[in-house]
Amino acid sequence: MPVGYRRCITCRRTAHRSEFWRIVRRHGDRTVTLDQGMGRSAYLCPTESCLQGAQKKKRLERSLRTAIDPALYDQLWQRITSPLPRSRH
Repeated sequence: MPVGYRRCITCRRTAHRSEFWRIVRRHGDRTVTLDQGMGRSAYLCPTESCLQGAQKKKRLERSLRTAIDPALYDQLWQRITSPLPRSRH
């Protein structure tokens, strides 16, 4: 895979990491955050079908090896219904 490319945990599509949501389980305290921090990461297409599949089949839990707070899924669903402009790094 080329540098900077990642794969969606649901649909397995490969694209540049800027096209995905990044969900991170941070080292140390094992908290799960969106788009920031150092730690184990999972990438997800910002689409309803990928989010639905990830939630239904517990793909985030398996990929990050931790329990996912339902509030995190609420945040992701909120992003789909009212997308915010993404910052470029």
